[in-house]
Amino acid sequence: MKVGIMGGTFDPIHIGHMLAAECARDAYDLEEVWFMPSHIPPHKEDAGVTGLMRLEMTAEAVADHPSFRTLDWEVKRGGVSYTVDTVRELREAYPEHDFYFIIGADMVAYLPKWNRIGELAEMLTFIGLNRPGTKLSVDDLPDFLQKAVVTAEMPLIEISSTIIRSRAASGSSIRYMVPDRVYDYIVRSGIYGIQP
Repeated sequence: MKVGIMGGTFDPIHIGHMLAAECARDAYDLEEVWFMPSHIPPHKEDAGVTGLMRLEMTAEAVADHPSFRTLDWEVKRGGVSYTVDTVRELREAYPEHDFYFIIGADMVAYLPKWNRIGELAEMLTFIGLNRPGTKLSVDDLPDFLQKAVVTAEMPLIEISSTIIRSRAASGSSIRYMVPDRVYDYIVRSGIYGIQP
């Protein structure tokens, strides 16, 4: 089975994440895409809401898609989440699967700085998607990474979790920036400054 992995803080998960996953799935005939919220990502500060809430929002976001599912491994494990450790566990648990890690163009350029990237590049293929303001190119990557990265196109949407949190905190609407079920969860939970 060809499986895409969408890792991230998902604080909150938004339509850009969903579109990236769908474009990667479509471009490379992925049978499933597994969304895996991180507990504490190594390159970011702690998330604005709990890991459990981010996991629940992610589950809400993917609930209606037949090929999308949520994995709770990193949130349950706790601590700093390194992709290489998670992917090793995935390959041990699902040796028959071929894994593809879905990332934005900004992360493609950052790949050489990932923890144990040489080891990780031997275990999976990266699918890099273009993002607004970032040129998607593998030419500047080391040779071993150029061979491990394929690219896909997606419509450019100027949206991020940071923008969504900022808008919510200022009282602006975030409706349609997140999937409807995620919006309902945020309102119901009163997180990001939005009151039920």
